[in-house]
Amino acid sequence: MYNIERKSEIMNILEKTGSVDVNALALRFGISKETIRRDLKELENAGALKRTHGGAVLIQQSSNTPVSTEYPVAVRGIQRFNEKNEICKKAASFIKDGDTIFVDNSSTTIYLAKYIPSDIRVTIITNSIKFLLEYTKNPNNNHLLICLSGIFNDSNLSVYGNSTLQSASEYYPNKALMSCSGISPHNMLADSSIHEVDTKRMMIERSQEVFVLADHTKFEKAGQIFLSSFDPIDYIITDNQTDKESLGYLDKTNVKLIFAD
Repeated sequence: MYNIERKSEIMNILEKTGSVDVNALALRFGISKETIRRDLKELENAGALKRTHGGAVLIQQSSNTPVSTEYPVAVRGIQRFNEKNEICKKAASFIKDGDTIFVDNSSTTIYLAKYIPSDIRVTIITNSIKFLLEYTKNPNNNHLLICLSGIFNDSNLSVYGNSTLQSASEYYPNKALMSCSGISPHNMLADSSIHEVDTKRMMIERSQEVFVLADHTKFEKAGQIFLSSFDPIDYIITDNQTDKESLGYLDKTNVKLIFAD
């Protein structure tokens, strides 16, 4: 098991139980307690948990927290790591030669960077510094990357603001690939970043096709800020843990639900 997969599993356990024990984790993963302590320290530095004597506890996001506050993207990227990779791999299969795509700043879409086909010409527009950092691990001369201007958000590793909207307004992508914080049966997609939601709305409006990349947990919560109705959304790509039977409300829309392999 890779380091990031182990951290993802630790976060899953924390979300279910609220706390973890070093000895139990070492036994579960078949590794040393020192390695577990190092994992917990890295997760604490990322803002995901607080270490205690012999373990750690989850740092809860208060319901009274301002809507622009959420776990840093470094933490959210660890959560449900495998599901997000499966979703991005599926989403990348829709990207065709000559496409211009918009990729938002989210803990899901950062993994698109490694799945965009290397043998096709693609222009990628993004406000996500984290996505760009991931992309630099496997750069490709067939791909043109455009980073929108704006105010730097050091927690989300993104840019936002009026200049972001101004630079985004110059483009009309073939496809927008983005995530959200919640999908509600009441004809609503929601987000949690008040700084970035306007950029997402603009790209939804200007793109020929809109893909929403959402793991199964996104269907369990409504989110905090209205992002979009279902009307302009063409596809929702999710993982195989999503309960299809509970999503009958999508049958009344034009949204096509796609499950990652």
